[in-house]
Amino acid sequence: MDKPLLYFICTGNSCRSQMAEGFARTMLGQRCDVLSGGLEPSRVNPYAIRVMAEVGVDISMQQSRPIDAERLRGADIAVTLCGDAEERCPLTPPQVRRLHWPLADPVRAQGSEEEVLAVFRTVRDEIRGRVERLAQEI
Repeated sequence: MDKPLLYFICTGNSCRSQMAEGFARTMLGQRCDVLSGGLEPSRVNPYAIRVMAEVGVDISMQQSRPIDAERLRGADIAVTLCGDAEERCPLTPPQVRRLHWPLADPVRAQGSEEEVLAVFRTVRDEIRGRVERLAQEI
């Protein structure tokens, strides 16, 4: 039997969707296949890598990828993590459960490095909580 596919989608596939992928692989890797993709993929943000490492999740080898429309159509759950992705995400068949997690974009954080990291940590912790709740449902 194939494992359910959980697909995280964001605009750049650089922060929020990468962190969600990392947490989901850690929490659900035995039970689900986990992917992430972006509408305009760029690179995995170094701050995202750093704050995930702080909680023991290594996303340093993950890559920013475009959305794979075929895999998305076959997903069991598709989660958008920003308004842009929710609005522009490719259509999915009715059997794909769509969730939207409206999270702040930590890349837009301003201030000192410590202030920027604090925003990344806040978003990371919110994502972890949402993935934990989703893991309980699956």
